[in-house]
Amino acid sequence: MSLQAYSKAAARTETPREMEYRLFGQVTRALMHAAEADPSDVATRIDALDWNRRVWSALATDCSDPGNAMGEALRAQIISISLFVSRHSSEIMRGEEDFEPLIDINRMIMQGLAPQASEAA
Repeated sequence: MSLQAYSKAAARTETPREMEYRLFGQVTRALMHAAEADPSDVATRIDALDWNRRVWSALATDCSDPGNAMGEALRAQIISISLFVSRHSSEIMRGEEDFEPLIDINRMIMQGLAPQASEAA
């Protein structure tokens, strides 16, 4: 019962930036796991790539909204990254590329979202 109360309190106090950081951490761990998985484990690879692609697609959709308060240049960059993520994910599934660029991109985003990054800004 107290664990459930703690979970509810934590959810209420988490900022949108912290939620994004946590989401990127989860999807990046899934990509890292998929990168280490046996290439014949197609389900693990597809699940991680699809999840990452959906995260980036949601970000791109949000950035395409004219009411989005972020600067136009930053929104365009996020949309561009989303397009790259989609293309690169397809290349991974065809065996033409590896996971590392996607993992690196997500890690860079996490660095920007990290609490110490927002305190320094």
